[in-house]
Amino acid sequence: MTEKLSTETRGPLLEPLFADGWEMVEDRDAIVKTFVFDNFVEAFGWMTRVAIWAEKWNHHPEWDNVYKTVKVVLTTHDVGGLSTLDAKLARKMDSLAGS
Repeated sequence: MTEKLSTETRGPLLEPLFADGWEMVEDRDAIVKTFVFDNFVEAFGWMTRVAIWAEKWNHHPEWDNVYKTVKVVLTTHDVGGLSTLDAKLARKMDSLAGS
């Protein structure tokens, strides 16, 4: 079962994400990042590739897409905050975006 990140695991899991542009969401135990692509087709294609992994891992992002920009918020609703699934999906999103 997935558990909320402990104080000890937050640093090692989240610091590399912060270095890649992820940030904590104010007033919420969640992380956020905005991805900007060259056009809508690239943004939508990336979202489709992410969706395949999200479905495989049964962990789905909160996201908004406007033209070539996708804003992503990750948190694990079942545990009421961040879990290893969020870090895993964030790393996958970065790799699929070429970050």
